[in-house]
Amino acid sequence: AAAALFFFGWQAARLMTVCVATCLAAEWLCRRLMRRENSLGDLSALVTGLLLAFNLPPALPSWMAAAGSLFAIAIAKQVFGGLGYNPFNPALAGRAFLLISFTGPMTTWSASLIDATSTATPLGMVKEAFKAGAPAPFAMNGGLTLDFLLGNMNGCIGETSALALLIGALYLLYRRVISWHTPVAFLGTAALYAAVLHAVNPAASMPVHFHLLTGGLVLGACFMATDMVTTPTTPRGRLIFGVGCGLLTMVLRTVKSGAYPEGVSFAILIMNAFSPLINRATRNHVFGAAEAAKREPRR
Repeated sequence: AAAALFFFGWQAARLMTVCVATCLAAEWLCRRLMRRENSLGDLSALVTGLLLAFNLPPALPSWMAAAGSLFAIAIAKQVFGGLGYNPFNPALAGRAFLLISFTGPMTTWSASLIDATSTATPLGMVKEAFKAGAPAPFAMNGGLTLDFLLGNMNGCIGETSALALLIGALYLLYRRVISWHTPVAFLGTAALYAAVLHAVNPAASMPVHFHLLTGGLVLGACFMATDMVTTPTTPRGRLIFGVGCGLLTMVLRTVKSGAYPEGVSFAILIMNAFSPLINRATRNHVFGAAEAAKREPRR
């Protein structure tokens, strides 16, 4: 949040305020209409609002941000029964809803406070260049790599600074809020895919560090794909989930005919659908337990 405010100023503050306020209001209203216990105290709606805001471009109109927040809470969460029952990450579902419904505003980028130039995101520029058969629009030199690491580029308000995101992820790991399995598998798979692609055809692909530092890869791997409700619960399951997310993300990023330059959100949502199956396939089985259960007399 601090990095978003530093790079995008009042625009970031506006989006975070609108998303959090709408999510809290929607949570309260939905629970009231369903005659269920007030769940504002678990702060999950606040987290959803912040994460959704982090996935929005700075110039997005406030009413669109509110619409995405309402969808995230009312449709992606409360319709399924609330926290613990939603199969899909609410913040990413809200972003996907906005991206499909308002593609133009969701892919229009205004300048940050540091760089006054309004251009497409690095991923968007590269994808358009490769789609037209042109070479990469820029080279990944040391200065540009540092800019991307710090966050001095266009993008969603919470995804640009890989350094700030990694610091936050390390803190969550230290506090044992998240485990290392999904982020490492996610980022590792994406890096391996990018390395192979770049080795095979360097003229039509970008190097590994470009993919790791741009777009929502770090944000998605460390803060979205680690959601305890919509992701596998076993260590092996989390590794499988991360590998699937990384692979799908890179496929969506590198398909030249794709409509969107980024694939993190859709990759995680697709893998959310497979989480129950992954849990079932990777859960620990006690040898002989099934047979013993069959033989146990019914009471």
